[in-house]
Amino acid sequence: MNTTPTTRNRKRNRLLIGAATAAFAAALAAGAGYWWLDRDELSQASAEDCRLAQRIVTEAAEISTGPVPDAEKWWRETGDERRAQMEDGYLGAKISRYEGWALETARKSPEVPSAKDVKGLEEEARGHCSDSGVTLSVPPLGS
Repeated sequence: MNTTPTTRNRKRNRLLIGAATAAFAAALAAGAGYWWLDRDELSQASAEDCRLAQRIVTEAAEISTGPVPDAEKWWRETGDERRAQMEDGYLGAKISRYEGWALETARKSPEVPSAKDVKGLEEEARGHCSDSGVTLSVPPLGS
């Protein structure tokens, strides 16, 4: 059988198109796999955000045992500072919840969180700081 140049060109073109299609499909599969694994991951806050969060948490634990007017003033000022400086909103939401709990604890509200609630919040907040090199420590309130 004698192959003509046209037949060889067709075979080569089919081979090139097949290789390009396979490479595209592999890249698409890799991208989809990366998205699938990353979709449930927590946002990762910067070290600066995590240090700010730790400072706020430490202050909150202290203020939760103090006088209510001081706690209310601290809550307003700290909330403004957190919103202005913290870039990771997901970590900020966790810290905001703890700030509110500190205020309610200072007010001797029946709505204070349990130790289990605080521990759960600590685990969630730590997840946002796992890549920052900062380990958040969230103490129980009112102690």
